[in-house]
This record gives sequence, structure tokens and C-alpha cells, in this order.
Amino acid sequence: MEIYQVGGAVRDALLGLPVKDRDFVVVGTTLEQMVALGYRPVGKDFPVFLHPESQEEYALARTERKTAKGYKGFQVFASPDVTLEEDLARRDLTINAIAQAEDGTLIDPYHGQADIQNRILRHVSEAFVEDPVRILRAARFAARFTEFTVAPETMRLMQDMVEDGEVDALVPERVWQELAKGLMEAKPSRMFEVLRQCGALKRIMPELDRLWGVPQPPQHHPEIDTGVHVMMVVDYAAAQGYSLPVRFSALTHDLGKGATPQDVLPRHIGHEERSVHLLKDVCKRLRVPNDCKELAHVVARFHGKVYRVNEMRSATKVQFLQDTDAIRQPERFKEFLRACECDFRGRTGYEDKPIPHTEVWLKLLDTVMQVDAGAVARQYQEPEKIREAVFQARVEAVRML
Repeated sequence: MEIYQVGGAVRDALLGLPVKDRDFVVVGTTLEQMVALGYRPVGKDFPVFLHPESQEEYALARTERKTAKGYKGFQVFASPDVTLEEDLARRDLTINAIAQAEDGTLIDPYHGQADIQNRILRHVSEAFVEDPVRILRAARFAARFTEFTVAPETMRLMQDMVEDGEVDALVPERVWQELAKGLMEAKPSRMFEVLRQCGALKRIMPELDRLWGVPQPPQHHPEIDTGVHVMMVVDYAAAQGYSLPVRFSALTHDLGKGATPQDVLPRHIGHEERSVHLLKDVCKRLRVPNDCKELAHVVARFHGKVYRVNEMRSATKVQFLQDTDAIRQPERFKEFLRACECDFRGRTGYEDKPIPHTEVWLKLLDTVMQVDAGAVARQYQEPEKIREAVFQARVEAVRML
């Protein structure tokens, strides 16, 4: 029985990064022997165990055989006869296929150390094509390790996989899981660049893919291209360390620009409503969680109006706060403002421009929330009159600012 540390922990240590989760592979033993030693089995599809003390994951060395399309179409074979090299061969990228023995010795049959040194994301073997999730993972690693590039031969494999329909077999939950992780990496735009280059983005999120090449008015968008703008917006959100809902909202706020009629370009009148419509399809198809879906909906619908606060009448300002549900959900409204900040700053030359409207909206929200709606409501019986009276009280408070 031999135990090796594998995967991300070994890779990150070689990169000089903090090691978070450690995984181990066990060679030369059986499921029954692991249980006898006190390891607790937890794997559904293949034999994985939790260490009786550290609770870290230990997996039996295994091989896989492709049986159907998609990432679940595998037959797993675990046996004491499976070697460490055979186990490492089924991993996705060479930088993730390095093992470390208990004495610190590195076992690197697929030259992952050289690829780390040369900053290359390269597939381990032709078995890469058997699991479409590896396309998403390679793209996600490009977003995390911003100096790494995908090897040309790996990109060709990914393009072949897309052509062969492997990406179409991915389940929504797994696509969302990888996209969400990628959005939380250092530079999310690199994930989408890789997905575009191999053709996977057109299959996974065609609403986003069609934004590249769509022009915008240069006086408002010096970067002109809508796809470029959206990537700048997402990267700005990442640079600020903003939450996943903000980053997803940044990604989807301008989807409607891809559906603007050709004859009115580069203007995009009404793109907000088109964005909301397309966003519903994306969220339903990828089963996006509610916190991301709800914030993205508000951002898509209202981001075009947020900058016009100084042009609005007092009643319009209060109506805007009600429409965005700011009074009932003030924390979400602050997330909305962060996403709008990303939209503003995600333009060439706008990176450091002041955004005075954010503080104005926060002051307006604070003013409106100080109105005692309960006291106003007690003066009336009919619901309609109560709503109107509360609204007018809030308008008056804003007018007095």
C-alpha cells in the first residue's frame, strides 16, 4: 500500500501558492482493506474515502473507460494492480498530473513541472477528449493562472470535442458549477476567451457569444465592441473582489445588445428589455441560483437609468427605488450599484473616473428609509390610499434634500 499526494496541492506548492485542499491516491490496496484501516467510504461513482483523523480524501488508484457521451459516461476500474502512472494518465492537465510520495519525491511522468515552468496548460493524453468538463476546467484554469496559455494541440482537441457534440452532453448543473468558479477567478475574461476560441461558448451561452463584433456608440464606449466591454466589466468586478451575483450580473447585463437590429447599430435603444428576456433563458437553461438570477435581472433591466439620477424628478427617484426593490432589500440594492459601477468602469479610459451617482443613490435610499411608513399608513383605511400616501411622504422627504 503506497500513498501519494496528487492534484492541486502539488501543483500549487510548485507554483509557490498557498495549499488549500489536499487529495491523495492510494496504490496497491482494496476497498475492504481501506475500510479495515478505518477509512470511511464516501464515493458514489468510484472508491473515495475520508481519512479517520484528518478527514482528507483518499482515492484508490483507478482507470476509466468511455461508455457514452458526457462526463458521466464512464466505467471506473479500481484495483490493487492499477499503477500510479495509469491513475495520473486519466487526469486532465499535466500540471494536475504530478504526484508526491510520502518522502517528498515528485513523480511526474507527463512533464507537468516543465509545463508549470513554461506556463502552459496541456492535456495529459488523448483521453482528455472523453470528458467535456475538461474543456470548462481548462478554461477556468486560464482564468486562475493568468500567465498560462492553452497549448495549441490541446486547443485543437477541445475544438474537435465541440465539433463532435461532446459539449452538448454536459448537464446544466456542472456547466454552472464551472462557470461560477471561473467567474470567481482572478481574470474571468480569460475563461470566456478560451471557450470562444474552441467554440464551446456558442454552445453553452450563445447569448453571450454573439456580443463580440457588435458595435456600440464610441462616445460612450471607446472600446466599441460589446464583447470586449462585457469582459472589461467582468474583470473589473473580479479586481474589486465583488461577489458571484455581482460578477454574474456584470456578465449578463448587456445580452440584449446582441439582438439589436442591424439597421439601428451602433445605438441600442431598448436593449435592457431584450437583456431581461435573454437572461431568463440563460438562467433557466443553466439553473442559475436565485441570488445570482434575481440580482442579474435587476441589473439588466435598470442599469441604463441609474446614471441619470440628477436628471430625475423626486417622484421618479422614489419610483426607481421602489422598482428596484431597494427599500425592501437595501443590501441587494448596494450590490446592484456595485454591478453598475463595474459597467461604468469597464470601458476604455473610464477605469478611474469618479462615479458620483453611487453616493447620491445611497443618500436617497437612506432618506426614503427614514420615512415612517407605518405612521403614514395608520392615517388611512384603503390600501390604495395607503400606498399613495407613503409614496408621497417619501417623495416629500427626497424633495427636502
